[in-house]
Amino acid sequence: MDLEFTHPTEIYSLRPCRNTDAPDLLAIGGEHSVEIIQVSDTACHRLASFHIGSRITALAWSSRTISPSSGDSWVIELVAAGADFGLHILTKSPTAAEHVFPFGGGLSGHHGKVNDLVFCGGWEEDSARYVATVSDDKMLMVWDLYPVVDIPSPNMSPDLGMSPSPSSRPQPTAYVIPFPHPLTTIRNHPATSKEFLVSDCHGSIFLTDWRSDPEDGDEGALRHSSLVELVEPSALATACMGGTKQWSASVDWRADAIDIIGGVFGNKFALWDISKLRGGTPLVTSNSFPEGVQLFRWCHTHPEYFGISTQSPSKGAVLHVHNCNYVHAAPTSFTLRPKPHFVRDFDFLALEGIPRIAAAIGRIVMVFPIGVDT
Repeated sequence: MDLEFTHPTEIYSLRPCRNTDAPDLLAIGGEHSVEIIQVSDTACHRLASFHIGSRITALAWSSRTISPSSGDSWVIELVAAGADFGLHILTKSPTAAEHVFPFGGGLSGHHGKVNDLVFCGGWEEDSARYVATVSDDKMLMVWDLYPVVDIPSPNMSPDLGMSPSPSSRPQPTAYVIPFPHPLTTIRNHPATSKEFLVSDCHGSIFLTDWRSDPEDGDEGALRHSSLVELVEPSALATACMGGTKQWSASVDWRADAIDIIGGVFGNKFALWDISKLRGGTPLVTSNSFPEGVQLFRWCHTHPEYFGISTQSPSKGAVLHVHNCNYVHAAPTSFTLRPKPHFVRDFDFLALEGIPRIAAAIGRIVMVFPIGVDT
């Protein structure tokens, strides 16, 4: 059954929760607020609304989150990034109303748009303690949300009346890793808490061990050297010739296979197997939307599937779903709205059964299955 949820403003970001105890939760970021909805087979129910005060650019769920469908002791916890470069911890529980805790503003955080954020991988306690952000200021920042020492931010984003004032919670602290080009995507993996997958707008992908101490490395080693660097050759060549379309790169890490990475650059998608490095070049490449590709997403519950979207409105709001076992076969195409509509953001839900996609189009989130029961 296809479902729709209407947000009060244009939607700029969405992120489904992939926790085992909360696969039915979906966060939706709009012009100035974040809505949390619970998705069932027949309806979308609003659970919480957080007023941020600026356009939402990225969202990430904490591993602490538990859905009301999993018990009475449910918890909502996630982090949102705003267009003012500030970050916000959003929480709600049965005994506490919506709470917004701002951090990372002013001199202590990013100085460019935060394009993506993600919590630390793995299933240890640290998976809810550290959150990483990437920005067009060429910085990867790993934030400790529960630091031992409180270092106040001199120019924090203002608390907009939804949180107790003043807050006794210490301000998160950041570990900064610089990169040569603006960063577009960051991903974690459930099998590791040490590495992040980071992509830039020039066609490079970095597997970065953020926990390694540079002092423990070989003398003369780069301070923030990555474990592996992958490239998409045509995107890199275009960048070297000065023809790069910024922010056109998106990558994702296959949940069931730590060696498999997928991504889109320009009008192509590519798959890498880092157990067979091949000089960092892709194992498979293929053309996709000729107008340019925007997002790449693996399906969490059926990892052989991946989806691709474009932000070009020339053919309407269209998604392509591929099966990586038949990667060169024609994709299944879903036309959700006629032109001039386009898909702003999308992802696969973590619900069991037939894979379901949530797609943001204007003010509407559409939730639909990619197949039918037989």
